[in-house]
Amino acid sequence: MDVTTAIVAGAAILIGTILQRLSGTGVGLVVAPILTVLLGPVAGILVTNATTVLSGVLLLLSMRRAIEWKRYLAFLPGIIVGAVCAAFVVRAAPASWLQILIGAIVLAALATTFGLPRMPIIRSKALGPVTGAIGAFFNTTAGVAAPVMVINAKLSGWNQKAFAATMQPTFMTMGIVSVVTKLSLGASSIAELPPLWMFAPVVVIVLAGIVIGGLLSRRVSSRSARNTAITLAAIGGAAALIRGVMAL
Repeated sequence: MDVTTAIVAGAAILIGTILQRLSGTGVGLVVAPILTVLLGPVAGILVTNATTVLSGVLLLLSMRRAIEWKRYLAFLPGIIVGAVCAAFVVRAAPASWLQILIGAIVLAALATTFGLPRMPIIRSKALGPVTGAIGAFFNTTAGVAAPVMVINAKLSGWNQKAFAATMQPTFMTMGIVSVVTKLSLGASSIAELPPLWMFAPVVVIVLAGIVIGGLLSRRVSSRSARNTAITLAAIGGAAALIRGVMAL
């Protein structure tokens, strides 16, 4: 990874962490499309998954009091199923088509999630596992699970503060399961992860993002933060899609 790539990736992680601290989503939305363009579809999403693990752990510690663990546990069975299915897709798909898939998933998920009108409230025990499966599939293939989780929040009438907090262990778990399944099923390799020493500056960047996000939380609404994340994700998704088409 050259200096320019490292700087751009670091900036994306910082912005994504700030937005995630403010709204509960942001790291995957911002980082995944950008790293896909910088590092390629397999390595880019693998690094994104690893980054969401770190950000999830650190944000979990600062938001732990508002986490609704029962909702988190409802996602778990689906997360495992979705990640395994997605790992086979990543292993089988050529790089150019995988990049197109990532860009298409990001753009379609954003358009579907944030373009929908008010949704009816659904009271079903199946909602958690189904959401976990779809979210993990998107996370493993494209590094973006946030739009799926936002749909869940709308359908269940989830309080924003509790949603934002509960997403941290959820995204952390999705990141861990995604990395493990892709490595164990041969969809990715450890060689595609950055050297271990590079995770130290990532931790520093994530901590800085948490602090900055905490300071901005008094002045910036969660809606504004989410809209910013959507805009950046859309730009990155479009770039990944175009790059994939050009590589065919």
